[in-house]
Amino acid sequence: MDDASAPSKPVRLTSLAHGGGCGCKIAPAMLQEILAKTPAAAVFPDLLVGTETSDDAAVWRLNADQAIVATTDFFMPVVDDPFDFGRIAATNALSDVYAMGATPLFALAIVGMPINVLPAETIGAILAGGAAVCAKAGIPVAGGHSIDSVEPIYGLVAIGVGHPDRIIANRTGRAGDLLILGKALGVGVLSAAFKQEKLDAAGYEALVATTTQLNAVGPELAALPAVHAMTDVTGFGLLGHALEMARGAGLTAEIFADAPAVLPGVEALAKSGVRTGASSRNWSSYGAAVRGAEGLQAWKRDLLCDPQTSGGLLVAVDPAEAEAVLALLRGRGFGHAATVGRLKDGPAGIEIVANSVGAN
Repeated sequence: MDDASAPSKPVRLTSLAHGGGCGCKIAPAMLQEILAKTPAAAVFPDLLVGTETSDDAAVWRLNADQAIVATTDFFMPVVDDPFDFGRIAATNALSDVYAMGATPLFALAIVGMPINVLPAETIGAILAGGAAVCAKAGIPVAGGHSIDSVEPIYGLVAIGVGHPDRIIANRTGRAGDLLILGKALGVGVLSAAFKQEKLDAAGYEALVATTTQLNAVGPELAALPAVHAMTDVTGFGLLGHALEMARGAGLTAEIFADAPAVLPGVEALAKSGVRTGASSRNWSSYGAAVRGAEGLQAWKRDLLCDPQTSGGLLVAVDPAEAEAVLALLRGRGFGHAATVGRLKDGPAGIEIVANSVGAN
């Protein structure tokens, strides 16, 4: 068989993108600079949550009993399997609705594909993966928009609904609250290893399993009076999203360096130098607001900054009810849920401590 008649090798989706998953996010410092130059929105009494505190979604009050929660999230491939890519992107987008304590209503697809490079079957599989996750969440993909782009991009506009009094923001934590993280860290490390062809089958399975696990427990958590604030940990890493929570509340977020669970295989990969460029960009953006990192090994600091595609919910909860929240998360399938820090009085920022006093 000559070269002209030989079957073509499938194109690796990740080879078409300069980054992948939530590691594609603009670095926090640059994003702040961009937004600082963006005209502020006019005051609308029914806009309950806007851009002020980098929250997960916008919230608009319709009436005394209903509020609309709207968000959008999309990125370039983090894996090569098109169906898995679609599932991961959709799960990640819906997480922002769950993180506000709302229930998704429907989604719209955002599609940008290099149509001269990828066959229609591959693009269709990406959309099918996203639709499968939405079906699991009990919602339709009701429309969307597509363009011909240089790099493959997929995600969702996600629309949800909740009670105005039970919408939960990232800025309402209280001094003394414990911080509970619902998923293990290391998605960025695993995705970097995958792109470098260093990830084994078990690592890939762990990567897909965690990134396709819906944070559908969000509304249940938001309904608990002891839960005071919530966000999801994505592209800015645990430190970055905890910092947003701390700044919003005007408190210090103390992070227990050894407390977060880590996905299988991540520690060995991280110690060998596998990391994403986003972890370095994250640290460059907000490292000045972090105290106590001097004694950390470089790989562990990188892991705390590691971009999490479709990461876990970070919940600020009254210490008296922390065990109940952990039990709820674990009962809903989040076996890696752990207490990873606490909020305390002090300057708005992060303080890293080695010992996880009171952690589980």
